[in-house]
Amino acid sequence: MGKIFLLMGKSTSGKDTIYRELIKNGDLKLNKVIPYTTRPMRDGETDGVQYFFKDENGYLELKNAGKIIEERTYHTNYGEWRYFTVDDGQIDLANGNYLMIGTLESYCYIRDYFGKENVIPLLIDVDAKIRLTRAMHREDKQEHPRYDEMCRRFLADEEDFAEEKLQNAGVTKAFKNNEAIETCIKEITEYINREIR
Repeated sequence: MGKIFLLMGKSTSGKDTIYRELIKNGDLKLNKVIPYTTRPMRDGETDGVQYFFKDENGYLELKNAGKIIEERTYHTNYGEWRYFTVDDGQIDLANGNYLMIGTLESYCYIRDYFGKENVIPLLIDVDAKIRLTRAMHREDKQEHPRYDEMCRRFLADEEDFAEEKLQNAGVTKAFKNNEAIETCIKEITEYINREIR
């Protein structure tokens, strides 16, 4: 039986970069699970690569069909943005291991849906000052920076990943990504290898 490794962490913790490196690692043989969202595409994103981008009607069709495993709605300064995982045939634990990106809340839903023994949390931890610097740098590169949304998300992450919530979810191990992301990736790779043996 395969396992689902779920990368999680606050915004700008390096999840996307770590995800790309782990997926590229041929020795790990991790399969992608592409999530869905109703938020607008960012510069450089492609439908079906980072996310499947749906409008509200597309989301409602999947929800009414009973296909949504877990979902989160963020009340942003630009309206409601939904992020969700769909039972669309992407995950088949009889045929391998998978890598996903999510939140603590999504981890709990995925864990409950597929079974605690099959879902392994990978929490990325970064100091707040480093996260803020990275977030500003990322927004500076956007054609239409949304600094207000960046600040809202930063504060929401502090609440969403509160220590008490992590403990209640049973997430006790974290991987530090303050400086050399290569070190963090190496530690996670070794951890995954131990889990899939």
